[in-house]
Amino acid sequence: MVETITVDKRFNGPPDSGNGGYVGGKLAAAMEASCASVSLRMPPPLDQELVVARDEGGLQLRLDDGTVVAKAERTTVDIELPPCPSYDEVVEAQLNYAGFAFHALPTCFVCGPSREEGDGLRIFASPLGDIVAAPWTPTEGLAEGGEVRTEFVWAALDCPGYFAVIHAMGSRGEKILTARMAVEQVAPVNAGDPHIIVGWQTRSEGRKHWAGTALFDVDGALKAKSEALWIQPRSTT
Repeated sequence: MVETITVDKRFNGPPDSGNGGYVGGKLAAAMEASCASVSLRMPPPLDQELVVARDEGGLQLRLDDGTVVAKAERTTVDIELPPCPSYDEVVEAQLNYAGFAFHALPTCFVCGPSREEGDGLRIFASPLGDIVAAPWTPTEGLAEGGEVRTEFVWAALDCPGYFAVIHAMGSRGEKILTARMAVEQVAPVNAGDPHIIVGWQTRSEGRKHWAGTALFDVDGALKAKSEALWIQPRSTT
């Protein structure tokens, strides 16, 4: 039997494609990997069966015609983490969320302010010194047996990296796309518990920008960490 993944339209990033973190997490879950790297080769289509192809190096997510949408492999995430801010600090910081004034993708499942409570994750990573940070209390609908599913942990770690990059660039929110994301989950993430997500830019080379993100509980215990490559599209002007 052919294994497939379908990205429901609810889990969009751009209006017509899947959120990169969510799709990466679906592949990591299919690999049963606590640490994986996923490279996106094209925008993941919505409401379409995508074929999961297994090989020695990991997994490929493909269209029916064999076109590769994404590739996943096992890896490690070796980044230095910033200190975890307090929960009160991040709650206050999100009042200054840049996406409230301007958001390129207001319906994004993770960070879109147009998504309703209980529908989108509504993770509003906002400047806090050199980093960005946001509070997040995952709902029971994102969990199995009380533990948040892998794809939603990955999704939660995705968009804060974007806001870390634009914060470092001093940009108000130009288009930058996820090219590759690696996540290591080190402990279960419990639904109903408040958490803290932080993001920071690690380096930048021309149109390429790397960002780290991390998910903590309110006591500062690490739950998951990530490093992602973000790429600015070439100017068409």
